[in-house]
Amino acid sequence: MVEYVYSILLGIVQGLTEFLPISSTGHLVLFGKLFGLREAGLLFDTLLHFGTLLAVVVAFWDQVRYIITHPTSRLAKLLVVGTIPTAVIGLTFHDFFAEISRTGQTIGFEFLATGLILWAVESIKKGERSFAQINYVDALIIGTLQGAAILPAISRSGLTIAGSLLRGIDRADAARFSFLLSLPAILGATVLQAKDLLEGTNMEISLAPMLVGALFAALSGYFAIRWMLKIITTYSLKHFALYVWALGIVIIILQIFGKW
Repeated sequence: MVEYVYSILLGIVQGLTEFLPISSTGHLVLFGKLFGLREAGLLFDTLLHFGTLLAVVVAFWDQVRYIITHPTSRLAKLLVVGTIPTAVIGLTFHDFFAEISRTGQTIGFEFLATGLILWAVESIKKGERSFAQINYVDALIIGTLQGAAILPAISRSGLTIAGSLLRGIDRADAARFSFLLSLPAILGATVLQAKDLLEGTNMEISLAPMLVGALFAALSGYFAIRWMLKIITTYSLKHFALYVWALGIVIIILQIFGKW
């Protein structure tokens, strides 16, 4: 029963924080530390991300269906171009950053960095380019930033939305492209970790609670997407910056006093 409670809590955390610019992986590492789940493993992380993948598919089903039925469309090509740098960075530095995620020793500073990015991007002029005006250069730059978010507490959605805003893309459309670009990235990570499902390795939590956690990640992720699409047009990202700064400072203080 305890495993189910932990998994549900982590699933909700994953779903809510994946689509808010506050780093889902960083929060999973944080909650893993709080619950003593230091070796929950990449498999659980991947299953939780797969839950959020389902949330994106449901929330953007019309676009997803269009991509599936028109695999050579401009939108499909944009996602491919944006995924290439993400895949290169992820495959090249996978083992190194997996160890960083496991220890969680740098997430305090990474939360601070995420806050700086969010605060800085709010100082730029509001973009007016629509979703239809996103080009391949935009996709390449945004995809590179997505790859840079491999560090656990650097927000993927935060970096990709920030990159879109820097390219002059409308705020709501920046969020939409960020969410769609997460599809191939999460799917790729799931495929890479599929062997763990078969081998059952590195599993501190049983598979059944993991699947329940993934379900809650999907449900909470869907509502987080709907919420984020509304608040990004009416609220400043500086509110999220203040939150991750506070979180980062608390973590660093705990580390200084040996409580981490």
